[in-house]
Amino acid sequence: MSNEKMNVPLNTVTRNLADLAAPTGNIYETVMIVAKRANQISADIKQELSHKLEEFSNYADTLEETFENREQIEISKYYEKLPKPTLTATSEFMDGDLFYRKAE
Repeated sequence: MSNEKMNVPLNTVTRNLADLAAPTGNIYETVMIVAKRANQISADIKQELSHKLEEFSNYADTLEETFENREQIEISKYYEKLPKPTLTATSEFMDGDLFYRKAE
């Protein structure tokens, strides 16, 4: 997952509901689209983080040795600083980067 290409804020942003609802014509549809995309982003980030941290897992390590691994701490800090999935999904929606359709 690459957030470098996007200009996603790290803090909550107040949005105009009319602007959010404009593409779909319904604020509830917009919220569901953004929520589903945020869940996808969250799952991708979790899978990517788990895969990277799996490289450090050694089942013979003691608990103290696990907490002292600097590389593992740096990777975790990087993921903590990423924008929240909801902010990323909302930004994608507002920029027109999301593809969605109604199941009718």
